[in-house]
Amino acid sequence: MSIARVTEIIASSKKSFEDATEEGIDRACKTLENVKSAWVKDQKVEVKDGKISSYRVTLMITFVLND
Repeated sequence: MSIARVTEIIASSKKSFEDATEEGIDRACKTLENVKSAWVKDQKVEVKDGKISSYRVTLMITFVLND
């Protein structure tokens, strides 16, 4: 039997939501073991001088706990 945990992280990118998602998952995999999935809970943009300055995603990362 496996037991999983879900943790929430926020990642940002100056390029796109997709890039922010990839960066967040990449970083989570460097810190957490056994990452199995992720889902995007929320997306936001920051605006500066009338233009998008960054894309931000809130990710729910699922990972399996070690025995």
